[in-house]
Amino acid sequence: MLRSLLVSLLLALPLTACAQAPSAPPQPGVDYEVLDKGQRWQAPNGKIEVAEVFAYWCSHCADFQPMVDAWKKNVPADVGFVYIPAAFDLEDAYAKAFFAADAAKAVPKIHQPMFDAIHEEGVLPRSNASVDELGTWLAQRGLNRAKMVASMQSKDVAQRMARAQAFAIANRVGGTPTLIVNGKYVVRARKLEDRMRVVDALIALERAEAKKR
Repeated sequence: MLRSLLVSLLLALPLTACAQAPSAPPQPGVDYEVLDKGQRWQAPNGKIEVAEVFAYWCSHCADFQPMVDAWKKNVPADVGFVYIPAAFDLEDAYAKAFFAADAAKAVPKIHQPMFDAIHEEGVLPRSNASVDELGTWLAQRGLNRAKMVASMQSKDVAQRMARAQAFAIANRVGGTPTLIVNGKYVVRARKLEDRMRVVDALIALERAEAKKR
């Protein structure tokens, strides 16, 4: 009996050691995918671009946002971060609201509150929101309602929506939230908690590649 117990304990030790070991380096094909024809959102500007494709109606994106905010507080000088709303549906009012707010330089003012309004407060619907509804909500956040509604219905926002949809297709975005690093890598880590760690590793990989050139 004692011998059996000792054997069981010895067999369990490697598993315990593995559980306590530091996280392994991200693996291609598991934690991230190398893109053959990926795209940056912004033109090359000397910075490594980290883009998040998100949706306000996505509960996973709402859960992920605090992790993104924490990471952004320590973004290195050679890294640029950009949000891109998912435009799987070109008529998605939430994506249009983001672009309208972006044009008004009001994203910092409405980004987290929009998530809260949908997922915490329940004052905005998770689906089928209208431009008028969002215009009213944006006005409550201090923006001009008429201008926001007009912007959401504008040709400029329609063009941005089409571009966002093309960006998602080129970078093999199948859901939200999805992170793309420099138009070269798309993060595939399943756990939200692992994704920024993978991003950091890919940033380091891009730096190393740049030194070789």
